[in-house]
Amino acid sequence: MKIAIIGQQDFGKAVLEAFLARGDEIAGVFVAPDKEGARPDPLKLAAQEKGLALFQFPSYRKPEAQNALRELDVDLGIMAYVLLFAPQEFVTIPRLGTIQYHPSLLPKHRGPSSINWPIIQGSPRTGLTIFRPTDGLDEGPVVLQKSCDIGADETLGDVYFNKLFPMGVAAMTEAADLVFAGKHKQAVQDESQATYEGWCRAAEARIDWTRPVGQVYDLIRGCNPAPGAWTTLNGKKLYIYDARKLVFRRFADVAGKSGEVSAIGEHSIRVTASGGQIEVLRLRHEDGKKMDAVEFVRSAGLAAGTMLGT
Repeated sequence: MKIAIIGQQDFGKAVLEAFLARGDEIAGVFVAPDKEGARPDPLKLAAQEKGLALFQFPSYRKPEAQNALRELDVDLGIMAYVLLFAPQEFVTIPRLGTIQYHPSLLPKHRGPSSINWPIIQGSPRTGLTIFRPTDGLDEGPVVLQKSCDIGADETLGDVYFNKLFPMGVAAMTEAADLVFAGKHKQAVQDESQATYEGWCRAAEARIDWTRPVGQVYDLIRGCNPAPGAWTTLNGKKLYIYDARKLVFRRFADVAGKSGEVSAIGEHSIRVTASGGQIEVLRLRHEDGKKMDAVEFVRSAGLAAGTMLGT
């Protein structure tokens, strides 16, 4: 089929390469404009390397962006990780319209941080959706869905790179084939089941050590590697990445106050939360690099009894 890829970053690049490997014709690639000081987008570099027509419009609302897509005369638009808003005037230009990837089981977890939030909320499952984009945020009819488990100790990085990324690339080609063959079905999303969360950023990633230890652990998992769950040490941010959850049967067995570094071991630091402890294995001070707990203890002079988050 003849398609246009609209996307960004490594996922967009992987989708481009998957369609090229099948022998589909890529008429053009649309990528967000370069950001000053940032590395070139991997999808942009891949398109340039393969000699494909490349477009970088600041808005898909503009007539010039829509005219460029119209002139390509493609069968299908493929939206693979797109942060720019694409209106109906743009996505309906291809002969068979456009399909879009979203890393959640819509209508659950609409919004930009849809991989973080199921983990933060302690959900045991998530997935991906290929849908028809509308002017509503992640509200269009569903073409295809795939689900996967979220392991009890899996992080954002685990779920995305090991599951939702490869599953998503495969699902995009599968959905494209269904649409091209006219064999797809479209299911309207059930608005009564819809949820929406905004960006998971620094404000949302701050650790409250008075919360139940399971909730603290889920926040750390859901923010690892980005944006990084954080607390404070001597007034500066301390980001926590790799960790384990330690739950005690009785509250009386939990040593230390909430936020206290209750123990420093051979390979980890233990910090108390409500009902248990977080065993920290890898962390980063705001002024430094990621390091294991032992190295951090040496460099920061951390001692048992230190209070975090105050």
